[in-house]
Amino acid sequence: MCLQMFVGPTLAYNGLDKYQQGFLKMQIPEEQYFLYVIPAVICFIIGLHIRAGMLEGEVVDQDKIVKFVKVNPKLPYVFIGIGFISSFVAGFFGSELGFVFTLLAGFKFIGTFLIILSGTNLRPVTLILVYGSIIASSLGNAMFHDLLTWLIFLGSVLAIKYKPKVQVKAIVTFGFILLATAIQMVKGDYRKATWSGSEEAGLETLQKTIEENSEKKGLFDIDKLGASNVRINQGFIITNIMNHIPSKIPHENGAELMVILEAAILPRILAPNKLNAGDREIFMKYSSMRIARGTSMGLRSVGDDYINFGSIGGSFFMLFYGMFFSEILKAFYQFGKTFPALILLTSLVFYYPIRPDCELQTILGHVIKSCFLIFVMMQIWKHVFKVTPTHYRFIPQE
Repeated sequence: MCLQMFVGPTLAYNGLDKYQQGFLKMQIPEEQYFLYVIPAVICFIIGLHIRAGMLEGEVVDQDKIVKFVKVNPKLPYVFIGIGFISSFVAGFFGSELGFVFTLLAGFKFIGTFLIILSGTNLRPVTLILVYGSIIASSLGNAMFHDLLTWLIFLGSVLAIKYKPKVQVKAIVTFGFILLATAIQMVKGDYRKATWSGSEEAGLETLQKTIEENSEKKGLFDIDKLGASNVRINQGFIITNIMNHIPSKIPHENGAELMVILEAAILPRILAPNKLNAGDREIFMKYSSMRIARGTSMGLRSVGDDYINFGSIGGSFFMLFYGMFFSEILKAFYQFGKTFPALILLTSLVFYYPIRPDCELQTILGHVIKSCFLIFVMMQIWKHVFKVTPTHYRFIPQE
């Protein structure tokens, strides 16, 4: 999320902005943009680490994971099954109840991670089944955020398990960047083909789209790269906000934040008129950007902070924002001492916060609701998740 505040804007300011038009261009000078964003991101990172100790909440205790899976050898496969069932039924419910099943759908990845970290022989069919499902759904709806995010988590888990050398990490990272860039290059054309109904979503259509792009000017043509920079450049939205506030609308001094907190904390049954995720009216109000009906865009956390408190106040808010996430991680660390699998569930909690395209409302709503649901699960199935020294007597001997 932090890198996306820098990479896309830097490329835009250094030549790629000429490929954009209207509000898709950076609206303020480079110095003005970075004079706010750099301190804001630094404050956020300080907040994340100021009370983190030895990266508490980010370190996986592999020994406890191994013991946990030996005590519950079938549990990872139960998680995978729950994940697949939840993925199937999530679409049959509204947003509030559907969120529960959407969260549970991520358990198929948690089960996979448990198998990897426990040292259990990972059958290729399991990995293919789990990640094949996310590939299929990404191709089906032409949305690739889920795929890229869960690939990042998979890479992290594999790195924790196998501790590869820096050179291997660099090669894998470079390969991931190429993959993400290639997806950005063909995503627009693939969506046109599949959303219009002229082509059926799937690998065949994706391959055809890649071939057509390669035949024209090459897959990584500079003009196409320039035009696609807007997809990774989250900064253009921030510049529209900064160009509009406070010259046209004054800073909200926390009023908009209260609306966001209401939407994040209260269920719709108690607040029927609360904001929807990606609310276009509030987006257009504070960014001055006109977007079509059915289009959803977010103001981003850095943008919401600026709307409420300006450059200096927004940076201080980012400090406390980072501290809020740090305290959640510390709580997972503390409870993870007796609930070893809990640390892996942070991937479900922070699935949206690490994404650069989400507004503060969506992020806080996801974090609060997912933490609450995980807490309820831990209370109901405490006997499953909790591992004490007495459990280790029953670990099967090698």
